[in-house]
This record gives sequence, C-alpha cells and structure tokens, in this order.
Amino acid sequence: MRIFLAGATGAIGRRLTPLLLAAGHEVTGSTRSPETARELNATGMHGVVVDVFDAAGLRDAVVKSRPEIIIHQLTDLPRVVEDEAQLAASYPRNARIRIEGTRNLIAAAQAASARRFIVQSVAFAYAPGAEPHAETDPLNVSAGPRAVTVRAAADMERQVLSSGMEAIVLRYGFFYGPGTWHADPIRKPPLHIDAAAQATLLAVTRGQPGIYNIADEDGTVSIAKARTELGFDPAFRLGV
Repeated sequence: MRIFLAGATGAIGRRLTPLLLAAGHEVTGSTRSPETARELNATGMHGVVVDVFDAAGLRDAVVKSRPEIIIHQLTDLPRVVEDEAQLAASYPRNARIRIEGTRNLIAAAQAASARRFIVQSVAFAYAPGAEPHAETDPLNVSAGPRAVTVRAAADMERQVLSSGMEAIVLRYGFFYGPGTWHADPIRKPPLHIDAAAQATLLAVTRGQPGIYNIADEDGTVSIAKARTELGFDPAFRLGV
C-alpha cells in the first residue's frame, strides 16, 4: 500500500519505517530538514520536506504521494528531557501540532482521497476511575498542568474520528526503549517503542475504525480490544 508517514524521524517513526518497508509498503515520509529527507531516501522510502503548518505545501506533498493510508506520528517534544520545566514548556507547541497540524493533515488526506487515517494519541489521560480503563472511559480534560495536552489529544481524536475516513486512534502508553526518554518502564501505563511501532503496522491493514489502547498489560488500561482486533502483542521487539 502507499503510505504517507507524517513524523517519519520521530521515536516511533524510526522504528516503524523498517517494519513498513519489510511488509512491502511504499512509504513517503515527511521531515522539515533536507538533510533528513536524504537520510530517509537512503532507507528505501521517499523523503519529502514539508511543514505541517504550511497547509498548501502539505496538501501538495500528500496529494503527490497518492497515499491510501495516512499515519500521523507528529509531535513537538524534546528528544532529551532535562527537567519538568523544559517538558512543560513543550506542551503548548505539541498541542498546536495536535490541533492545527492535525486539521491540515486531515484536509491534505481528504484532498488525496486517502482511505484510512491512523493517529498517535495517549493512553495516560483517562479521568480517575476503576482500572483497567477501557477506550470508552472519559478523558481527564481538566487534568491540572497537563490539561493542555489532554484537551489537544481529545480535539485531535474528535477531528480524526469525524473525518469521513477509516479513522484509527492508537492511544499509546508512556514510551520506553531505544530513542525514547527511558530505557525501562517508569510510568503507567508503559509501552515499549517497538510494540508501539508494531501496533501501528498492524493498524494499516487490520482493525475497525475506532480507538485502541496500546500499552503493556499492567492493569492500568485494557488492551483486550487491540489484542483481538489488531493482533497487538505488547511483547513485540524489533531485535535490533
């Protein structure tokens, strides 16, 4: 299948790309750097330089790639977190990507007649209540300092689910593993970055439209739906 991967050089993008290519998909990956685009080309995918906030440029890039599937893995978070203040400062920028950036990417996908839209969301934003949380449980949109993050995620999910495409929302746990902030799980619900990449690969061809919790099975969120409909396995590792 022809896939447009927005955020090809992020933590998930770097682990997801080899899985997509090994499965035989034709992948166009976006970046804001010409140098990084050349690196993407060297992997066997097609790198394009585009900014998600440039609506016209994004539309042209997506339409030109003729994708059947859009994968939205864009974030604006620091690669290394030195302290909580640095992380908190990134929340408004990341929220803008989830709201405005998603709006632009959906419009581009619709212009390209893409069939399926897969988006990265969060599984650690549920309102307090009985665990494990199911996908139908409410999000905590008044979650103190993280409210801007949760509200943006909720807005992003609403946009994608009402886009008219086959919408797959993957609510990821807190990442750990290669290229993330932590080598081992330290916050609940945890999720190894390779398992996140595998879930995304599975969502290209499996699953009914809707929301899926993607995390380790530690009792915080229920992953029964992802196991049954996607074939998700939280123990998956790339092995490299």
